[in-house]
Amino acid sequence: MEDEKKIEIEEIKDDAVVADVEAPAAQKADESRPEELPDEIKKKLEKQKASRTPMKGKRKKKGEKKRITSGKAFVNSTYNNTIITLTDNDGNVISWANAGLAGFKGPKKATPYAAQIITRIAVEKAKEEYGLSEVKVFVKGVGTGRESAVRALNANGLNVTYIKDITPLPHNGCRARKPRRV
Repeated sequence: MEDEKKIEIEEIKDDAVVADVEAPAAQKADESRPEELPDEIKKKLEKQKASRTPMKGKRKKKGEKKRITSGKAFVNSTYNNTIITLTDNDGNVISWANAGLAGFKGPKKATPYAAQIITRIAVEKAKEEYGLSEVKVFVKGVGTGRESAVRALNANGLNVTYIKDITPLPHNGCRARKPRRV
């Protein structure tokens, strides 16, 4: 009787060890693949794409798209909005996104979550169309979306090689207002 219990306990322990070993491997597979966009945002993007009308006039010849492996990412984060622009090394825009494009309105546009979502939108477009894989990041502004946008660039499969803050600072610029008398 005791031998049967010991055997059962050993089998249970062996199963637990196997489960512990397998779990991290499954988690690693999930971490390497970026998350899907939320359904609401996907629907809004598809609706916007369908509503766009083709421009009249000269059309470009259909040919192979230029492959761009390295480029620059500009993150402009203000108190009211966050704008992500991905360019090639010469500064020609590959893709861009802002919080309004993703369907955020009002104070939600300046949140870190909005910055994360719009970064994913811009990166997906740049990867699909041009094969972008490596970026130098230039951050401007004081908004709350700065950090999360840079982290999202890395999380969505772009190799971040360089980060620089290019927020403009006054060298004692304009004359200050007169102090209030209370």
